[in-house]
Amino acid sequence: MADERAVPSSGQSHDSPELRIVLIGGRELTGDPSNRSLSGNIILGQNVFDTSRRSAQSVAGQQEVHGRRVTVVDTPGWWWHYPLENTPKLDQIEIQNSVHLCPPGPHAFLLVIHHSFFLPQILISSLKEHLKLFHKDVLNHTIVLFTAEDPWNEKNVETTISEWSEMQWILEQCGNRKHVFCVSNREDSSQVEELFEKIEAMVAANGGRHYPIDRAHGNALREEMKAISDRASKRFDEVQTQRRKLRALIEGGKTPPAHLRLVMVGAQWSAKSSAGNTILRKKAFAVHHRRTTMSCEINHGILGERTLAVVDSPGWFYNHTLQDTSETDKHEIENSVYMCTPGPHAVLLVVGLAAAFNTSYHRAVQEHMSLFRDDVWKHTIVLFTRGDWLGVKTVEERIESEEGLQWLMKKCGNRYHVLDNMKHNDEMQVQDLLEKIEEMWAGNEDPHYKVDPDREAQLEARKEAEGKLARRIRKTTERQSRILGKLFEGERLTITDLRIVLLGRQESGKSMAGNNILFEEIFERDWVKKEFQDQRRKEKCVKHEGNFGRINVAVVETPGWPADTTVPVWLKEEVLHSVSMCAPGPHVFLLVVPISKAFTEEDHKALVELLMPFGERVWRHCMVLFTWGDWLNDRLIEEHIAGEGKSLQWLVEKCGYRYHVLNCHGLGYPFHVKQLFQKIIDLITLNKEQCFSAESKQGKKHKLPWRSRQSVLTEEEWNRREQELIDRMLRAVANEPEEPTQPFVKRGASLDGVFIPSMSEDAPSEFGKLSDLWREASRAKVSEWLKTRAANSDITSGIGSMSASASHVDESPLPDEND
Repeated sequence: MADERAVPSSGQSHDSPELRIVLIGGRELTGDPSNRSLSGNIILGQNVFDTSRRSAQSVAGQQEVHGRRVTVVDTPGWWWHYPLENTPKLDQIEIQNSVHLCPPGPHAFLLVIHHSFFLPQILISSLKEHLKLFHKDVLNHTIVLFTAEDPWNEKNVETTISEWSEMQWILEQCGNRKHVFCVSNREDSSQVEELFEKIEAMVAANGGRHYPIDRAHGNALREEMKAISDRASKRFDEVQTQRRKLRALIEGGKTPPAHLRLVMVGAQWSAKSSAGNTILRKKAFAVHHRRTTMSCEINHGILGERTLAVVDSPGWFYNHTLQDTSETDKHEIENSVYMCTPGPHAVLLVVGLAAAFNTSYHRAVQEHMSLFRDDVWKHTIVLFTRGDWLGVKTVEERIESEEGLQWLMKKCGNRYHVLDNMKHNDEMQVQDLLEKIEEMWAGNEDPHYKVDPDREAQLEARKEAEGKLARRIRKTTERQSRILGKLFEGERLTITDLRIVLLGRQESGKSMAGNNILFEEIFERDWVKKEFQDQRRKEKCVKHEGNFGRINVAVVETPGWPADTTVPVWLKEEVLHSVSMCAPGPHVFLLVVPISKAFTEEDHKALVELLMPFGERVWRHCMVLFTWGDWLNDRLIEEHIAGEGKSLQWLVEKCGYRYHVLNCHGLGYPFHVKQLFQKIIDLITLNKEQCFSAESKQGKKHKLPWRSRQSVLTEEEWNRREQELIDRMLRAVANEPEEPTQPFVKRGASLDGVFIPSMSEDAPSEFGKLSDLWREASRAKVSEWLKTRAANSDITSGIGSMSASASHVDESPLPDEND
């Protein structure tokens, strides 16, 4: 099979010196501008590799170039942001097979990276994992090839490298070997000659050795690919036989319904909304880079003689368990089948082909489909999106390469269809899907999935009750803000520093929140911890500081607790230690709660347990910080609080209705941070400028080395009674009976894009390194605001600072994803 993929050159001289090169690298979120295939064409001086579509298999090309017989192997790219387990098995096999397409082995690997690509730590972790597909000696034979559209010289390279500690690490591993291609100047043969010279120098440094390959391993790969191909052919034949039998029922007189009702369910970023638009052949559902589907939506269309009703539903995270998914999302997903009573003819389970259907993905699908009755599988078709990802491969080969997909085919009776949302005008792919739905209908005893009217009534009642509670929560925060604003009007503070402790579960967004607060990628992102590290290991508190004008901001991130175990003793000790790291004590504990996940009873217990050693007064210094604000879209945070359940409602109330929404994926938006600082200043004002100092239940100070040396208030008892009066007044406000009000108008929460590759084909993410100028300008805005607002100025609470940001509309352009 390896020889079949070689592209021989015509008239090449076998006496000429030979160079064998393998191109490797990741795919960026904007598609694949790393230019691997294009670089291969530049090296060979011919259009050997197809640059119009994704390279789905390793392909070899040969040409006589500058007196050398050159073989170049192009390979599939992996998502730079994903670990190896998220890369499809077919891609892994093809990447491994690349070295066997240029026997007896490649002289050089070119790690192709676009010059403008931002390389955070997560990409280094991804690179390390994907290099495990090769021999451990691979980096000794590797040169980093930077690509650029415009002329980009060595000076530009050195400047860029100096800004990236991660890039410095990569180059060190590759012996500091690098080269630059200007891909827009293909006629410049000197850049290819210079590359060859560097390769020959590397080979000489390696003692003339090429990269070693194992022939037995190559044979095993070929056998595995042949076995997958054979099974794929068998599956295809079985499906065609099954379809012919069902089509015969229709042709024999069993007339399908003229009006088809379809419901789409699936993971977030699986391109459900895009698929709905392709099926209806119009922009029926909103498609942006951010999460767009918050609640079920129904749209209608006509295709030929068929009338279609298509329901889109909120997606779940591909690696979330059902327990992780918020209560609101679970109920919305369940409600999708009630949007087209008496029930859908087909449930389209949307699965993106751009990532592996691994163990986590498999579990998420299995658990979320349990929201419906088990007979839903009789009416389910797997709708594969991102059909362009297959390249020259067949979907049957993809199915046969992953056990999870084989399980899925068994569950839904081997019914599946591939959709390429980039081909909006391809009516035939939609016609074929509708024919498969009609065939499924013909083979089922029940014409559609039947819904339960009683359950529908329960879901409606729940939604109404949540809306009422959300209005009450919002009114409470507004009343308290107004009262506090009047009570402390004219109060003067002189703030020289702000000390913040971040406390939350694993994967809650603490690190991203810390980076946003300090406008710097300084805390290691939760994504890296989640995907690439052992979450059972003991971690330590991390502290970083930033200066805003004359005000120093210190942020301490505590380790997160695991979702499925009790709080370990070492974690309790680290949380205690966090207070000593910002002596004389923190001004605020930000209790970090991700909107994208459920806040469970276990999370509630963990927070209480971790804060208990500090005594009851610690809650006076606590604020709920909601992360992943993009998950709200146009939903108010109060609606999320009301829908999530008693545990989260208790936490918000315990923190005195102090909460803030933060979007964790853009360091250039000052509004969210400015609003957060304002609320912290309000909290300091409420606490009479006192930071937190730990007290025992008896009210005595702990004998700890970081004991506060603050001066004792001269009117301590009076202040205590005054504070108790304020507390009673705020509690009374919260307990006031609700006044009849008109439903509030929904306003969109300000959003940033999420840190996940786009699976949606028609709206790729633009996530990347924010320009230093933009970030510094944003930081400067916050610095100026803090300097004028917090230094020797009147501090006034009010509705603007207490709650408005939860529903603020940010009009800045954002890097987005879609659903």
